[in-house]
Amino acid sequence: MTTNQLITQIKKKKSFLCIGLDVDLNKIPEHLLVEEDPIFAFNKAIIDATHHLCVAYKPNTAFYEAYGIKGWQALEKTINYLNENYPELYTIADAKRGDIGNTSSMYANAFFEDLGFDSVTVAPYMGKDSVEPFLAFEDKHTILLALTSNEGAFDFQTKNIDGKELYKQVLETSKNWKNSQNLMYVVGATKAEYLADIRNIIPDNFLLVPGVGAQGGNLREVCKYGMNDSVGLLINSSRGIIYASQNDDFAQAAAKKAEEMQLQMKAELENHSQE
Repeated sequence: MTTNQLITQIKKKKSFLCIGLDVDLNKIPEHLLVEEDPIFAFNKAIIDATHHLCVAYKPNTAFYEAYGIKGWQALEKTINYLNENYPELYTIADAKRGDIGNTSSMYANAFFEDLGFDSVTVAPYMGKDSVEPFLAFEDKHTILLALTSNEGAFDFQTKNIDGKELYKQVLETSKNWKNSQNLMYVVGATKAEYLADIRNIIPDNFLLVPGVGAQGGNLREVCKYGMNDSVGLLINSSRGIIYASQNDDFAQAAAKKAEEMQLQMKAELENHSQE
C-alpha cells in the first residue's frame, strides 16, 4: 500500500486508528478456547466488528511466536484474512527486526513477500545495512523505532551524545539512507512533548504512535504536536480495545471502544483543517 492510499483511507473514514492484535490466550473469552484456532477466531471477530472504524491493524508477532507453529499459522491466517477481505486496510507486522544485511533481507522477504504485510517495525541500532534491505521493497514501509513509550527509553534514546539526543541522531541519520521515503517512525504517545522537535527533523513522514489509552498517552497532545498536512499519524491501541470485554459480547465491546477513539480522531481532524 502506498502512502497516498493510506491517506485516502484516513480521510474517507475520518480515522487514523490502528488496532493492535496482541492475542493472549489467558485474556480472550473462554468460549473461544474450544475453537480449532482460538487466536484466529478472536482476531476474525475483532476485525469484522471494527474494520470500518480503523485504517490499520498491527499484530505483535511475539504474541504469535509464543505459541509455536500454531501461533504462526494463526498469524498467517489473520494477515490472509485481512488482505483478502479488507485490502484497503494497512497492515503492520510489529516484529522489531534488524540484523546484518543478508539476515535483514530474509526478514523482509518473510514479512513482505511471504506473509504480505504492508510494513514492519525495525530496530535501528545496527545501522543502515540492517535497515536498507527492508527499504528496498517498493510500496512497503519500514517503521523505525525512534522514541518508544516504555520506561527504558530513557536508558539510551534520550541520552545526550555530543550535544544531541540519540533519538534525534537516529532520525537525522536515517533520512540519508537509500529509499528513506519508505520510512515511518515509532514515537510513543507518552513522549508527546518531544513531538515538536521530531516534526522539525521529519516533517513529512508518518509516525506510528503507541501508548494512547492503556499506557496513558494523550490523543489531543499527540495531534497538537505531531499532526502534519497529510495527518501523518497512526495511533495504535491494543489492550484498551481488544480486551474491552471477556464475555460473549467481546467484539461488540471492542467496536464500541474503537468508535469512541474514531470520534475523537474525527474531531481532531476537523480542528486541524480549521487551523
